[in-house]
Amino acid sequence: MRIERANIHSEESEQVMAELWREVDELYGNDPPSSPALTGMDTARAAFIVAREAGEVIGCGAIRPFTDEVAEVKRMFVRREARRAGVARAIMHVLEQIARENDFSAVCLETGLRQPAAIRSYESLGYRRIAGFGDYKGDPLSVCFGKSLI
Repeated sequence: MRIERANIHSEESEQVMAELWREVDELYGNDPPSSPALTGMDTARAAFIVAREAGEVIGCGAIRPFTDEVAEVKRMFVRREARRAGVARAIMHVLEQIARENDFSAVCLETGLRQPAAIRSYESLGYRRIAGFGDYKGDPLSVCFGKSLI
């Protein structure tokens, strides 16, 4: 497996994010956005990465500034056929390293209540539940996490 930075607007990046949104729709009944665009990615402190196996994208993740000190993980996704093989853990380690390199002291993220495997994965990586933040405040289906990087 190889993990590398990628263009969030490339065709393969948009394809894997479309798959992410289809899965979210299956779980929560949310209509996928018309564009998978992610704001806040136009800064040097943001990054979009993909995991590849045999040249094919099998997962992705992004990190962007939430505040000057805290980075937010977004678009974390591993294709079903690649799950339970350490791909998500590897992506998260790279995103955390990028956050450290960009002088963030902590990372936050949101996942859904109907994604128990993701919840267990974040907890196993040392993430702790935090209060809802940003658009997730008061959302009963959101589970927010944070982790200190120092």
